[in-house]
Amino acid sequence: MKVLKFGGSSVQTPERIRNVVKIVKADKQARVVVCSAFGGITDQLINTAKMAEKGDETYKNLFKEIEKRHIEAAKELIEIKRQSSVVAQVKNLLNELEELLEGIFLLRELSKRTLDNIVSFGERFSCYIISEYAKDAGLQAEYLDTRKVIRTNSNFTNAAVDFEITDKLIQEYIAQHPALQIATGFIGSNAEGVTTTLGRGGSDYTVSIFGAALQASEIEIWTDVDGVMTADPRKVAQAFPVPTLTYEEAMELSHFGAKVIYPPTMVPALKKNIPILIRNTFNPDFKGSIIYNQSSSDGKAVKGITSISNIALLRVQGSGMVGVAGVSARLFGALAKESISVILITQASSEHSICFAVKPEEAPLAVKLINEEFATEIQRSEIDKVVAEYDLSIVAIVGENMKKTSGVAGKMFQSLGKNGINITAIAQGSSELNISVVIKKEDEVKALRALHQAFFLSDIKVINVFIVGVGLIGSTLLKQIQEQKKYLLKEYSIDFKIIALANSKKKLFDANGIDLTVWKERLFNSPENMDMESFVREMEQLNLPNSVFIDNTASSLVSSFYERILKASISIVTPNKIASSGGYHQYQNLKDLAKKHDVVYLYETNVGAALPVISTLQDLVNSGDKILKIEAVLSGTLSYIFNTFDSTKKFSEVVKDAKLKGYTEPDPREDLSCSDVARKILILTRECGYPMESSDVVIHGFIPESCQKAPSVEEFFVELEKSDAYFEQMRANAEKEGKVLRCIAKFENGRADIALQAVGREHPFYQLSGSDNIIAFTTARYPERPLLVKGAGAGAEVTAAGVFADMIRIANYL
Repeated sequence: MKVLKFGGSSVQTPERIRNVVKIVKADKQARVVVCSAFGGITDQLINTAKMAEKGDETYKNLFKEIEKRHIEAAKELIEIKRQSSVVAQVKNLLNELEELLEGIFLLRELSKRTLDNIVSFGERFSCYIISEYAKDAGLQAEYLDTRKVIRTNSNFTNAAVDFEITDKLIQEYIAQHPALQIATGFIGSNAEGVTTTLGRGGSDYTVSIFGAALQASEIEIWTDVDGVMTADPRKVAQAFPVPTLTYEEAMELSHFGAKVIYPPTMVPALKKNIPILIRNTFNPDFKGSIIYNQSSSDGKAVKGITSISNIALLRVQGSGMVGVAGVSARLFGALAKESISVILITQASSEHSICFAVKPEEAPLAVKLINEEFATEIQRSEIDKVVAEYDLSIVAIVGENMKKTSGVAGKMFQSLGKNGINITAIAQGSSELNISVVIKKEDEVKALRALHQAFFLSDIKVINVFIVGVGLIGSTLLKQIQEQKKYLLKEYSIDFKIIALANSKKKLFDANGIDLTVWKERLFNSPENMDMESFVREMEQLNLPNSVFIDNTASSLVSSFYERILKASISIVTPNKIASSGGYHQYQNLKDLAKKHDVVYLYETNVGAALPVISTLQDLVNSGDKILKIEAVLSGTLSYIFNTFDSTKKFSEVVKDAKLKGYTEPDPREDLSCSDVARKILILTRECGYPMESSDVVIHGFIPESCQKAPSVEEFFVELEKSDAYFEQMRANAEKEGKVLRCIAKFENGRADIALQAVGREHPFYQLSGSDNIIAFTTARYPERPLLVKGAGAGAEVTAAGVFADMIRIANYL
């Protein structure tokens, strides 16, 4: 024998009711089917009654809506030949409800007793209509008003069940009524026959009461999800059903906000050791979750992650509490007098303070009660006045196997810490079934997602990516991400989810991820105009775990937001050199902020594009090596120009060719002035630990002043042609000595300079070709033969690859 329950969403419409009856009809073991009111009706009944209490005549309009919905449902579901009698019975109930509402309106009074009577109509309407439709569907079914068999006390709106009498009444009634019973959930009656309700989750409670009384083989609760989920699917999209849970695990999850099942539901079932199945009305073929008294053998330490979205934390502290017996009794006794429920408690071992969580609406009264209880101690300064903190949430991980698994708490705190989530209070019972933390309300969803990733999706690390700059480098990066997505997922379990894209005009956000096959169209058609302030604000508001911001621009405006982004616990990857080559204080501040907020700030592509220049230098310094000298060709443009310049070509022709091939900036003087090289060598000196400013880098210019001061690019080339003989002379002089020209940046003895030099065959830079960069590190460990890093140091492909490599490094860190 089984007892089944269908919630409000399962019976919300006639179509859904047909589906419910189809499920019941297919289950030959079903004996009792408990149903809730049609979805939304209970709230409508409460609102209607409250409007009537206020004397607001528009309550009649709400009543008409309730009336219309139930009569239309009856007409749609019931066969024509039986419709009149069924609708007539529904109208009788409606007349009774209307009279009650009119009485409330006239008296301007709504007691808890009357409210219980009002809301009972929801289940009475739905179960009567469903039972009559079940008959038409071929079932031998009867309507059962559970006020006949569930006996309670008179604590209206949250009545306690008298199980001794109730069990007997249920057993006798079912024995005398062999038909399938369609029973009202949520309601009962007291000894005088007055209607009562069973409180939050009352329909679930009803089916458990029936299951226990009848010694059912199973209790099935049919809802609108596939079972008890690992987390709230509305907050964590990757949540999935938990196949098995113990009663204790389910109770812990339900206490901390899981809406699928409520704690009282499990008590009758637990006492009689009856399994509870959570099934999905809209996916009846799925097995769902089973709650029973056996621990699962799947080895998972954590079964679920849940939260309470809004709580207040009160702190009582003072030297007068240390070693004094009875303080806790007085504290919680004062709260109990006004029926204030404590959600979470934590106390320091020093006994100097006690923290506890309550509902925020109860916090002011709680503060008042405690201050009154300890008024004498407060006056003597033995105990401080109560401190209340608001806008907080509780997040909890639950699982029986936690007590058998080491490192669970560490994993929890590490996951929260890496995502910049500060913990205000911690509570864990000796049973180790639950670890709860109090955090800022604004971080609740981020915490749930981070913890869900850590405990349930640890095989797949989702990195949420926000990209500004989708030009040549940015679009190439997106292409590389798309091409490598399957490989990274398969080989390294890394999934880069692109949450936002922006160019100079438009921005596009999609918390579910942007399909990279259509990103250009979506960005182009986005109605959102781009401005950096709104982009960062929206990124902060999403507050996603494992977030990475990518700056593919050369914009000082974008880099000016780095500090704010790091403070939001968002990692940064950028080829933009402005931040790292600006003021030293800014450079160091960004690195310090990354450490403080436990995020990553990577700018490998600031020097040498995809070449591992900065990381190699950092490894040398971190391992204790001493940097004696750095020599480098750091401009792919200048490298190409001087590698191509020979006796067959004029210097101006080489520069024009480089510009046509896209190697130079639109104005080649930006390259030839070595300003970009200066930024790069400055960054390297800072990585060596020298607090240098841009003014400390000496540039020995090699471009004639007439070229530099030309009013336009066209006139620059005119002047450059006039200087061809000057450059040819330098090249020829070098050639006579068996040397070639190279623009070399050097750092030695705390000084940095850049100059055009002639180097011979013995020099490692002699054989340089194309647009390659080369960096030579002379160190205490490499004094005679410098450590060389050489390769392509410019171009969209290699720069994008360098950014991508930094993203992968961050993914491995987070």
